[in-house]
Amino acid sequence: IESRNMATKEKLQCLKDFHKDILKPSPGKSPGTRPEDEAEGKPPQREKWASKIDFLLSVAGGFIGLGNVWRFPYLCYKNGGGAFLIPYFIFLFGGGLPVFFLEVVLGQYTSEGGITCWEKICPIFTGIGYASIVIVSLLNVYYIVILAWGLYYLFQSFQSVLPWAHCHQKWNTPTCVEDTLRKNKTLWISLNATNFTSPVTEFWDLSSGIEDIGIIKWDLALCLLLVWVICFFCIWKGVKSTGKVVYITATFPFIMLLVLLIRGVTLPGAAEGIKFYLYPDISRLADPQVWIDAGTQIFFSYAICLGAMTSLGSYNKYKYNCYRQVSIQGGLVDCLLLGCLNSGTSFVSGFAIFSVLGFMAQEQGVNIADVAESGPGLAFIAYPKAVSMMPLPTFWAILFFIMLLLLGLDSQFVEVEGQITSLVDLHPSFLRKGYRREIFIAIVCFLSYLLGLTMVTEGGMYVFQLFDYYAASGVCLLWVAFFECIAVAWVYGADNIYDAIEDMIGYRPGPWMKWSWIVITPVLCVGCFIFSLAKYKPLTYNKVYTYPDWAIGLGWFLALSSMICIPMVMVIRIIQSDGSLIERIKAVAAPKEVNRWSKETESATPFCPNGTSNGGLIKPTHIIVETMM
Repeated sequence: IESRNMATKEKLQCLKDFHKDILKPSPGKSPGTRPEDEAEGKPPQREKWASKIDFLLSVAGGFIGLGNVWRFPYLCYKNGGGAFLIPYFIFLFGGGLPVFFLEVVLGQYTSEGGITCWEKICPIFTGIGYASIVIVSLLNVYYIVILAWGLYYLFQSFQSVLPWAHCHQKWNTPTCVEDTLRKNKTLWISLNATNFTSPVTEFWDLSSGIEDIGIIKWDLALCLLLVWVICFFCIWKGVKSTGKVVYITATFPFIMLLVLLIRGVTLPGAAEGIKFYLYPDISRLADPQVWIDAGTQIFFSYAICLGAMTSLGSYNKYKYNCYRQVSIQGGLVDCLLLGCLNSGTSFVSGFAIFSVLGFMAQEQGVNIADVAESGPGLAFIAYPKAVSMMPLPTFWAILFFIMLLLLGLDSQFVEVEGQITSLVDLHPSFLRKGYRREIFIAIVCFLSYLLGLTMVTEGGMYVFQLFDYYAASGVCLLWVAFFECIAVAWVYGADNIYDAIEDMIGYRPGPWMKWSWIVITPVLCVGCFIFSLAKYKPLTYNKVYTYPDWAIGLGWFLALSSMICIPMVMVIRIIQSDGSLIERIKAVAAPKEVNRWSKETESATPFCPNGTSNGGLIKPTHIIVETMM
């Protein structure tokens, strides 16, 4: 007994000494870099969130973005108003929250980014990580262009007369007619106004199509550069800087949204707009497109299948109770905080948006259906047009575009942080030393900026819509989510991941998550995926311009570039293994039991002097270590 106690003390001392190595980064160095690590050739240590609120705000900022304001309200009105909430909440509880929780758990348990976490859990499905990185890399290229447009509109709003309100600007054509003339039905009909365009549409100065890409608009290019510079400085020091920036970017938009909501509901015609937004049409639930829109909106709005949530979770302390933040178990007050915050923001945004659209429809003397739009059309055409008709239009325009910028900015830099973390974790010994991480971030941002220049040309909107429709489409996200659930619940084992969760938080979650991963989420993903392909229609712009075949082919190349990663990596891993086909599959499907603090040097792993399993190496007991520290 005495010898056993001595051995236990030696093990605990090994773990304690090892755990002491996890120190704060040295000032001025890349996160996780310490001089002693560089001198001894040790892998840099991984940084952690400074507090729980940093993590929560970063997650909230990551998935509460532009889609909450400009996509959900439009989908709600288009798909049966209040009836749309039925499929929306089914996908929320059956797919959105379970996959979100799963990704955070994978990051926290492995302390790895979106690629290397799969290398530990289920190597044969490492392609999931690569697919996520391809999607988020393409998303980062075009999503930030929206912020460049918003910044440009913000600068233009600092004028006594908004430049898109009237037809006397230098870019206006003879066919420009101000929207306020619509109230005069006789004059509108006499002008044969179907052949005319509004000043807010001409403000875009678009070319005839994607074939005519035109020249770069340097004012927009400079705005794009400025936004990328802001994004770089938000993440260049890792989660230490990201966790502080989100205190502003993730909270201030809610204040502005509340102000815009109060202003919107006090406008004449607001009641009609809100009624148009929420009036339920149960018959629409028989249309598969309604369910497709609900599913894709959930996956978009929760920023899942992008590797970002896994990367954010990887900076959590091992004992952090991530489950209670998204669970309905245990009777905890904050059980659905993040989910309610996200979906609640979407719902409230609909009141702010459609109250203003109701006002605009009344001012123009048209139906609300004629002014309701989604995406960039809502943010940069419909809403600016409505603002120009309000009292104090400059003030409301500035407020709206600041809100738009802050909503999009934290989503952008959280997704870029997820991209960077996943790539850096592939080669941490090299990229986390000195200032290499900062240099690597700068290179990624610069390359993304160069690709984004194609979207700030005269035909840039056509390129943007192509990326938006294909590169990060719902089909791609559903594909990744399906394989995530299969890899964890069926290959690694749902009970095994529950054991890991119990080790981290001290208890096993309720059965809801497990059954969602095993059955509910895969079934929802497959059904939505099949119907999405069955109801696929080639991309058009503004329901008028039809994209050429080569552009459609390019779009599908963007979509397949991520989806192909999963089967391709699977085949490569099997080929590289030894033995029969069954033996190879078993070998690459087995999890790698690697010390989660250091996977690159054996000397950094605690050693059990009296044990023989794993060559004398012991798996760290996190509960013991956390208690001792």
